[in-house]
Amino acid sequence: MENNVFLIATHNMKKRDELYRILSPLGIDVKTAEQAGIEISDVDETGETFYENAFLKANSGCLESGMPCVADDSGLAVDYLVGAPGVFSARFAGEHGNDAKNNQKLLKILSDVPVEERTAKFVSVVCCVFPNGDVISARGECKGYIGFEPKGDGGFGYDPIFMVGDKSFAELSGEEKDALSHRGNALRQIAEKLKDYMSL
Repeated sequence: MENNVFLIATHNMKKRDELYRILSPLGIDVKTAEQAGIEISDVDETGETFYENAFLKANSGCLESGMPCVADDSGLAVDYLVGAPGVFSARFAGEHGNDAKNNQKLLKILSDVPVEERTAKFVSVVCCVFPNGDVISARGECKGYIGFEPKGDGGFGYDPIFMVGDKSFAELSGEEKDALSHRGNALRQIAEKLKDYMSL
């Protein structure tokens, strides 16, 4: 495969950086639409599963750009809430992408819930669609629990309240987070699958 520039269907530079750290050893350069100097449509995430939403975004980006396109859909599944907020994680508080409000809402719901009942997991499905119609996907998970207050100033989304051991995701370095995270887990699987795919 001569062209090893992949489009990532997100405006989130922190997601782009996570993808780049894991895929660059394969010789893959990951660019957002802005970095590639193109425009792609924002896709309505109408899927009922993480895979459906990841595929919708990757497929749309690939069709519009003519480039291999990677997208992920990820979210938080809280056991006490029977898997919610799930695919609605980014808009849990009603306003898409307002991390602070989403965190506040979840902490309020769980305010009287003891630590042993605050178990949760992050889930990520990464999907790569190629111009020839080939699709590669992978699912990763990371188990932890919901803390009682935000901690740390790194990361994004629910990272400040998602605890692994005695640290929140927002307190981990990029490398520490990659080693543990749902997205890192899914991306390592994608990297292995891409390595095989690109050697065909």
